[in-house]
Parts: sequence; C-alpha cells; structure tokens
Amino acid sequence: MSAPCKFERSLLDHDEYETIRPTHHPAIYDLEPADLAAMRSRLREMRDKERTLSRQKRREMRGKGEARGANFPGIAERPSQRKQVFAAALKRVNRELERLNHLAARTAHVEAARKALALRRAANFIPYPSAGSTAHEGMVPRLSTRRRRIVTGTRIGRVSQATKVAQAIRDTRGA
Repeated sequence: MSAPCKFERSLLDHDEYETIRPTHHPAIYDLEPADLAAMRSRLREMRDKERTLSRQKRREMRGKGEARGANFPGIAERPSQRKQVFAAALKRVNRELERLNHLAARTAHVEAARKALALRRAANFIPYPSAGSTAHEGMVPRLSTRRRRIVTGTRIGRVSQATKVAQAIRDTRGA
C-alpha cells in the first residue's frame, strides 16, 4: 500500500524528502531520462542502507547481533517504513523510465514502418525509360510500363489443390 506524502515527510529529513518529492505524479513527467537514471541510483543506495539498518535492528531484537554504535536506540519498524518509502519511490522512477523507453521504441517502430511503406510503394512502379535513344543504333527493346504483378502463393496453391481434388474425384469414380 502506498504511503501518503505527509507520512513520507514525517519519516524523512529535508534532504531525503527533496530527493523523493520529484518522483510523485505531476513532477516526475518533467524529468529527463538521465536525471531519472541518476535518481534511480541514489534511491537504490538509500533503500539498501535502510534495508541493512532494518535487518540489523531485527537481529538485535532477537539477540543474534550486537548493537550498531554506542547509542543507536529504536526499533526495526522505523527503518522498515523508511525502506518502504524509498522502495516505492524507486518503483515509480523505474516505471517512468520503462514508459519512456516504450515510447521511444514505439516512435522508432512507426518511423521504420513508414520508411518500409515508402520503399514498397516506390518498388511497385517502374519509371518510364529515358529518351536518350539515338538513331542508327539498331533495334532497342522497349521497356514495359506495366506494373509488376506478384502472384501470391495462395493463388498458386489454389490451382494445384484444385487439380489434386479433381484427380481424387476421378480416382474414386472407378472404384
């Protein structure tokens, strides 16, 4: 479940909150991909630090590990909540980076499809022959100005299949 911004503000100090604040809804769309990638690494470091702290506090409470530092009071709940805040921010940043990557890929695919369509349309029409022929060179073949037609494989298969069916009908008549 996501935590409200007010709760996040109560858990974090000012610098940490200023790191988290741009990852929320309207502000995240203004960031560049390079800024998002830098923010992702900072958020990972913060999340990992809080995860380590939370694990250490749980070990202390179970009596399996010694205390970290001379005066580090508290329970494991606070670092766990902070870790969840950083993890949620990291998730938002990752989702936005993925959205931007999909958008860039889609744009590239659309451009490639348009280019392929233009090439296909250009290949369908044969240009007229040049008027560069001169006299006294003998007969010159005239190039056809008709469009090149491609017979699809389904039409070819249709004819041969019809022949097979007709032959099978003839074979069964005599039996």
